[in-house]
Amino acid sequence: MAGDAPRRSSPVQRPAPRPVTRRFVIGRRTGGADELHGLEPAVVEPAVLAPAVLERAATWFEVDRSALVLGSAQPLAHIDLDACRAAGVDVARRRSGGGAVLVVPGEMLWLDVVIGAGDPLWDDDIGRSMWWLGEVWAEALLSLGAAAGSLVAVHRGPVRRTNWSNHVCFDGLGAGEVTIDGAKAVGISQRRTRSWARLQSSMHVVWRGEMMAALLSPPRPTSAALHSPASLSALVG
Repeated sequence: MAGDAPRRSSPVQRPAPRPVTRRFVIGRRTGGADELHGLEPAVVEPAVLAPAVLERAATWFEVDRSALVLGSAQPLAHIDLDACRAAGVDVARRRSGGGAVLVVPGEMLWLDVVIGAGDPLWDDDIGRSMWWLGEVWAEALLSLGAAAGSLVAVHRGPVRRTNWSNHVCFDGLGAGEVTIDGAKAVGISQRRTRSWARLQSSMHVVWRGEMMAALLSPPRPTSAALHSPASLSALVG
């Protein structure tokens, strides 16, 4: 696949590690999707003194109720509000771009990483700046054996769009995102200022294609028309 960095689980050829001079402060937060997406870096981890010394934070988020999370510029008309209400699904909006993501309690691995502009992991190129996080996910999946015998790749090419990728995040493929045997496994989006970047990443534990399709506005796709991501449950059985 052009633009990707494919790797099989064994043997694994790993690139030379990027310089790391500071460790991450690891955190966990639980709440509604709207609340969690609204957190600023100073709230995610209490460590803001100045942009140059912003403490690295890696926070695992867990929603306490189901939500359909829209991208920052995604039209509300993409989704069926009545269907969301009937299904008991909150509607939230994140501050990073892309299509909608369905989050269900216990069915999504959601990791946000915050770095300051002076961090060695910072890259002025927005697309390239997400490659390293994709590598972290790929290494984790390979080391845990979740992708045993599969081709794992970090996307480094242009954005890949489909008929529904503007509506559904996991139907397209962007910079740094991870695929397993060609199917998207990890989605990554980013919000940044001059002082910091918040990289948001997620992987479905369970993919609910029928539910996702049903929450979109007519003429909505069938679940079969959506690209099924490589969910963790499908990988480990």
